[in-house]
Amino acid sequence: MSLNTAFASELDSRIEQLKTDRVYKQLNYLDSPQSARVQMEGRGEVLILSSNNYLGLSDEPSVIDAGIRGLRRFGAGTASVRFICGTFTIHRDLEEAIARFVGTESSLSFVAAWNANEALTATVLEEGDFVVSDALNHASIIDSIRLAKSIVKCTSAVYKHGDLDDLVAKLEQAKGVKRRLIWTDGIFSMEGAIAKLPDLIDIARRYNAVLAVDDSHATGVLGETGRGTAEHFGLLGEVDIITSTLGKALGGAAGGFVAGSASVCDMLTQRSRPQLFSNALPPTVACSALAAIEFVEKHPGRVAILRENTRYFRDAITEAGFKPLAGETPIVPIIVGETALAIQMSNMLLDEHVFVTGFGYPVVPQGQARVRCQLSAAHTKADLDEAVEAFKRVGRKLGII
Repeated sequence: MSLNTAFASELDSRIEQLKTDRVYKQLNYLDSPQSARVQMEGRGEVLILSSNNYLGLSDEPSVIDAGIRGLRRFGAGTASVRFICGTFTIHRDLEEAIARFVGTESSLSFVAAWNANEALTATVLEEGDFVVSDALNHASIIDSIRLAKSIVKCTSAVYKHGDLDDLVAKLEQAKGVKRRLIWTDGIFSMEGAIAKLPDLIDIARRYNAVLAVDDSHATGVLGETGRGTAEHFGLLGEVDIITSTLGKALGGAAGGFVAGSASVCDMLTQRSRPQLFSNALPPTVACSALAAIEFVEKHPGRVAILRENTRYFRDAITEAGFKPLAGETPIVPIIVGETALAIQMSNMLLDEHVFVTGFGYPVVPQGQARVRCQLSAAHTKADLDEAVEAFKRVGRKLGII
């Protein structure tokens, strides 16, 4: 076999530079289900403070059992695209449950939330249409817009994060176009901030725009019963299009969806490339995701526990001398400045058997590197106290507190 050695050497050199710059990402291998505490290879028991397992459903027995039953009933998968070889009844059941849960007429599942976002923009827009995106939107939204510009020749703009005046200015400039699409995260993943949904809905209606909200970090998290950003603001059923994930609060396996009108979901079935050229969601994942939705519907108290754990940790970490970004979501970023320091702090916390990830450029702006804590309903108060004590020890060593 002939290898391009020069190409491999160039990659090796770039990787070595990442290590020299102390920004190289190290994978850590778990040997147990995702939970508040896990078994990490080479580390033993570790307290997790970096997972999107917000409701603690990744190892919920009813969710696991549903996946096992689904595997036995439907097998490993469709082995092709849904419209070519047929789809499973569990996909329809799941999509009906998703629509019911998030307050829309219909929904369509995808193998990943990334694919759901990627599919949307190019499918609902046409040549000359306009899409405008919050500056801190998730990378999948950014790539969705880039693809749409290439595929359907739409135009785009970015408005300053949370700056509604800037959004209006961008919409004013696009008054003459046939269709306008506003994209926003529900919860911004690196900040923990919540989108100003009531204002966004008002602006969308004033400018006859379609509003799309990526609720990946809000589904199962916000609202009295975990139905997301819309429920949080008392606006369930008022958002045009909701995209989200099945891979965070709803069991954590994989998958995503677009939810909206029947016509939106039907058009995605007919025309969206990730749907037309990808296998369906594996049935074991579809079954476990459906069980997770049904669990949340029957046990809304799990959302209340998450909310209380969030309040408790935010108060405790602030009292310890840290200055997390203000907010009310279970994403609690602690800004440390430089990327190398964030990664060093993360590594030192792991030595204390607390797993929390440091993020730096280009994921966040230069000088805004952070350690991002994420709370779960699976955490006990003792877990959170232990984490805060570890933060205090590491923070003192690094001179942060």
